[in-house]
Parts: sequence; C-alpha cells; structure tokens
Amino acid sequence: MYSNFKEQAIEYVKQAVQEDNAGNYSKAFPLYMNALEYFKTHLKYEKNPKIREAITQKFTEYLRRAEEIRTVLDEGGPGPATNGGAAVATRPKSKPKDGSGGGEGGDGEDPDQAKLRAGLDSAIIREKPNIKWNDVAGLESAKQALQEAVILPVKFPQFFTGKRRPWRAFLLYGPPGTGKSYLAKAVATEADSTFFSHHFPFYLEKGKGGSSEDSNICITGLHWQSVGSVENLWLLVVSVLKFNLFSFFFSASVSSSDLVSKWMGESEKLVSNLFQMARDSAPSIIFIDEIDSLCGQRGEGNESEASRRIKTELLVQMQGVGNNDQKVLVLAATNTPYALDQAIRRRFDKRIYIPLPDLKARQHMFKVHLGDTPHNLTENDFESLAHRTDGFSGSDISVCVKDVLFEPVRKTQDAMFFFKTP
Repeated sequence: MYSNFKEQAIEYVKQAVQEDNAGNYSKAFPLYMNALEYFKTHLKYEKNPKIREAITQKFTEYLRRAEEIRTVLDEGGPGPATNGGAAVATRPKSKPKDGSGGGEGGDGEDPDQAKLRAGLDSAIIREKPNIKWNDVAGLESAKQALQEAVILPVKFPQFFTGKRRPWRAFLLYGPPGTGKSYLAKAVATEADSTFFSHHFPFYLEKGKGGSSEDSNICITGLHWQSVGSVENLWLLVVSVLKFNLFSFFFSASVSSSDLVSKWMGESEKLVSNLFQMARDSAPSIIFIDEIDSLCGQRGEGNESEASRRIKTELLVQMQGVGNNDQKVLVLAATNTPYALDQAIRRRFDKRIYIPLPDLKARQHMFKVHLGDTPHNLTENDFESLAHRTDGFSGSDISVCVKDVLFEPVRKTQDAMFFFKTP
C-alpha cells in the first residue's frame, strides 16, 4: 500500500517541475508541497535504508526549491519577470556535481586536485567484467568469504548490525597465476558492479539484460547526484524495487604503478584521491594489484622518502575505510605477502590464501579453456590430464591448452594440398 504514496509523490513532482520550468510558480508551489507530504508519508513505511536515504535526499532538494519559490511569491513575484531577471533569481543556488562547471571543476575544486583526479581516472579500468563464481574453479573458501563481505550485506543488511560487520579489507595472496586478479573480477561481476569513471553517469539501456531474469532493464551506471530529472528518479525507484538489490557497486581497479608519480608529494595525493573517489561513489570496491611493489617493509636501505610517504597515506586511508567508510571494500593481491609492511598487513582484516588448483579444479580448467573447440576428449582424459599437471597453476594450464590449440595450425605449414571437409 505504501508504494501508492510514492507513486502519488512522483506524479506531483512531475507536474511541479513542469510548472516550475514554465515559470508558473504559483502553481508549482502547491504541487511541490503535495509531493513532499506524500514522500514524508512513504518514508514512514519504507524499510530499506538505501531507498530511505535516496528519497530523503530528493525530499531535501524539493523542499529547498519550494522554499525558494515561496520567497519569490511572498515578494510579489507570481511569475517570471519580463526581462527574465526573476527566473534567474529563483533557480536553485546549489546544483548537483556533474562536472559541467567552470574552470575550477564547477564546485570550487582546486585545479591541481582536479588534474590529479583526471590522471587517476585515466588509469582506472572501466570495462565491466563478465566473470561469474562458476567461472572460478575451486577456491570455495575464498568465494564464500568474499560473498559474506560483498553480496550478503547488500541482500540482507538487517543481519549485519551491531558488532556483526562485514569484512572491509581483503588481502589475496598466493603463488603467481593462481587466479587472484581473476577472483577480484568475479567479485565485481557478482556485486553487479561497473568500473567507475569520472562523472559516474546514470543511464538505463533497454533490451540488454539486467540483474534479474524477468527484466529487460540494465543498470550500467549509478550516482544519485546525476539523476537530473523526475523521470530518471521514477525509473530508479522502480528498478530498485524490482531488482530487490539496491547497492550497485562501483569498482576501481588500479595497478601499484598508477599510484606513483615522479613529482614530490603527488603520489600520496593520488592515493588520497583514489579513496575519496571511492567514498564519493560508495558502495564501491578498490582493487590494487601487486601491492607488494607499493608497500614493502619500512626501514629498508633502498626505501625512499616518497615511498614512505605513500605507505603512510595508504595506512591512514585504510584505517578510515575500516572504521568510518563501511561501504568501501578494499581488495589487494600479492605474490609475496611476507614482503609487505607489517602495518599494511594488519590493515587487511581478512587474508585469504589462494593456493595452486587441486585435482578437480585443474580438470575443470581444462574444460573451460577448451571452450567450444571441437575435440574427442572424455571425462577420463580430462581426469588424466589433471593428474599429470600436478603443481600447475591456472595460468600454466591456460598456456598449455593454448599451445595445444595451435597444433592444427602448425600442421598446415607442412601441408601441400588442402580440401574442404564436410
């Protein structure tokens, strides 16, 4: 029943915005007030904290606009002036941060800070991964731990209250080629995440799948301040209620080298900006690959002043993530955990060992890497291959299969005649 209040509020908002844009402020004001009443009633029944937060934010924006219109009406301005002055004066003074401002970012941001963010943005991987849990062979304990930290808090937030809080920092360590980065991509996919870009645009695409089987809406980006129209707000609320999964994650995947600059003092600013971008777009995931090259032991003879400053900044930011920013998840991967600074290791409250694949995992990997390539291998053949590749990593098996797939191509180099086969 409470959804009717929301629908009525949205309908009033649509009419109010239409009258507001047309300059009919005397008609827009009561429409805004009616919408606010319905929104307020809806909030009494809404249980989802994320939806409550979103509606509260829009409620504040519409209330501010209604107060501005009332001020104009009290001053005797029922409509826009003939010279357009009143219309300009009654526009909202604060606009969402959409990156369309003037020379300083439009929101007073320091130009140097904006330049750093732009450079960091260019290093962030943007493509959306398409790797499911089933694509990761084995590693059941690692997948379960990551699911507890990413998926379950979104679906069942009521379980994670009080002292029962999800893990906020994961360190994936193990031999090279065992699938640490691959597992991080699976986390991003299962969290319905998109690698975030600079402006975090919100748009909907029809007919490209979605988060549920019965939907044809695909949410490919999400940022509350980018929802510029009432129609987008309506689509957003409807899609949230339909999917039953609100917290769409944004993920940043960077290499350690992306956080290092040749200029003194700029590297730690890059680290700070990376975490700030994640907080601004929370819930989000930060994945730092090869973190050992960035956070080695302090006090070593070959450590530079810039390296120490980077570690200090990362320690400060991760301490903030662990205590205050409950919607930012940090994932890091390394082949040499013993080379990490002890304080950095302590910041990762959950450390997961990614071992070499076992027998069943190797057998599954051979099938995955062969894909739809025609072959006559049986289950016994795959099992035999798994036994013979004891000690192989996932990367080794991938290279092995790729080399075998090129064998028919090699044979064609010695052929003298070719004919079509049915």
